Amino acid sequence: MLFLLKNVVNCGELRTFVRQKRYIGSNMRFIGTIEAKVDQKGRVFLPAQFRRILQAGNEERLILRKDLYEDCLVIYPETVWNHRLDELHARLSVWNKKEQQLFRQFVKDVEWLSLDGNGRFLIPKRYLKMAAIIQSVVFIGMDETIEIWAKEKNDSEAENVNLETEMERIMMSGI
Repeated sequence: MLFLLKNVVNCGELRTFVRQKRYIGSNMRFIGTIEAKVDQKGRVFLPAQFRRILQAGNEERLILRKDLYEDCLVIYPETVWNHRLDELHARLSVWNKKEQQLFRQFVKDVEWLSLDGNGRFLIPKRYLKMAAIIQSVVFIGMDETIEIWAKEKNDSEAENVNLETEMERIMMSGI
């Protein structure tokens, strides 16, 4: 182990090594769908089952970002966010202007979330607009992250995918 750490330190990758070890050791799995109400100030309760998973994983800091592909918001536990950010950064060149602009655009519009004593957090107004959230939301556990959808938007999106057909196509493609 000392040899491995010596080589990692010599390569200047100790921080990445430690993050990956912590991340790999994480067994957070968010699953399920929970509806909630947003109050007039934009506060909402993070569902208790998701809070318990975060507490079990010693996750205190959360990051909020609009999803890249859908009109929903995504909550990342800090270790998951750091891992994904490290993965993206490793694929991009600091010497390529377009790639730096891409990275900047990805990281510039994120929010740190903090839960109050009751398990509530504030969704900033610009995020409410981005996701078309008015009053009711749906939290969806997406394995390592949690999505937040406007209830009306989630109901209409659910009808767009034929789950059985797509799962069969995906699962049978490797056979």
